[in-house]
Amino acid sequence: MPAPSTILRAARPAFRQSQFFTAQSQAQAFRSTRARFQQQGRRWQSTAAPAGAQSWARRLWDSPIGIKTVHFWAPIMKWCLVLAGISDFYRPAEKLSLTQNVALTCTGLIWTRWCLIIKPRNIMLASVNFFLGLVGVVQVSRIFAYNSSQKKLTAGQQVDAVKEGAVESAKGLKEDVVAAVKS
Repeated sequence: MPAPSTILRAARPAFRQSQFFTAQSQAQAFRSTRARFQQQGRRWQSTAAPAGAQSWARRLWDSPIGIKTVHFWAPIMKWCLVLAGISDFYRPAEKLSLTQNVALTCTGLIWTRWCLIIKPRNIMLASVNFFLGLVGVVQVSRIFAYNSSQKKLTAGQQVDAVKEGAVESAKGLKEDVVAAVKS
């Protein structure tokens, strides 16, 4: 705390003014203070926005993760992957791809953590990645449950069944390509 002599030395110019001690100057100071508070009260009662306030649309536009950046549009588009995974809930488990769903699970879980580390922190992208990982976990568990219920087949027979399914899919794809080229 400064010494009292320092405070008084700083205040000397104010005490030396002749207006400071007159009654008229004190009344004028009181009126100006009262007027200042009244103006401030009127300002806050108005419907006009304060000078520094921005609309929500302007804040969204100017935000580092706002509507004009990839940080906004990437999660919006990534929800399509989540919806596609949810639509696969209605597909039979034998038609699901284990490698694809493991990849979706790993992608979702890894990027969920990463979205919380990067700057600017993107909560919207973290949430879509979390749900992508969640959908992947559900699908992988469905595939494992189906495979464990098919214990009648040996591992070699299951591999042969997968190979036959892949060959049939390739033949169907080849026929579609040939038909498209001819037309």
